[in-house]
Amino acid sequence: MRPAYSWLLAAAALLCGCGGAAKREATELSRILAHDQPGFAALNSQEKDLVTASQAWTEAVATGGAGQGEQLERNAAAADDLAKSADSISRELGKMRQEIYEQTLREEFPQGVRANLITQITKRQRLLQEIRSDLTEAATQFRALGQMRGYKGNSYPGSIDKLAQLLQVYKPPANVIGEALGALKDKYGLKGVDVST
Repeated sequence: MRPAYSWLLAAAALLCGCGGAAKREATELSRILAHDQPGFAALNSQEKDLVTASQAWTEAVATGGAGQGEQLERNAAAADDLAKSADSISRELGKMRQEIYEQTLREEFPQGVRANLITQITKRQRLLQEIRSDLTEAATQFRALGQMRGYKGNSYPGSIDKLAQLLQVYKPPANVIGEALGALKDKYGLKGVDVST
């Protein structure tokens, strides 16, 4: 009877140890997410502002044409500035994604939360890079129009329509870090003190 009892204790210890490891991993990942959450919220706000500005600008160009002379250069400069903003937001998201990716996780649930989070952030980066690419192309095309003899200023680069279509189906970013943090807290019963930064 004693050997069976010993086996039962060993099994219980193993199960508790596994649960403890998962909770430790979840707690560490939660600390990082809680630390990143304000920065992530700021990037969400910057992205929304970027899209709003880009939508207004593309609509103005599509309605009034690219213009001539200084107006063409102003449009090219606006496209450059918006492209830099998109790239900057994407790079900051990349830093967060890398920090989350580098966490050593062996337990299934924390790994799943991390994998989903990385997928969502990567999708956002791809969208931002697509916006940046369309804006960079538009800047180049505005400058090319400025070199064309006889250009009247009433048409505009094709990349403006491409960008407008992309922005038309844009959906504001979700609070994926908050959602991941909530999932970890719910699963492991983490309290505020567990994830303090």
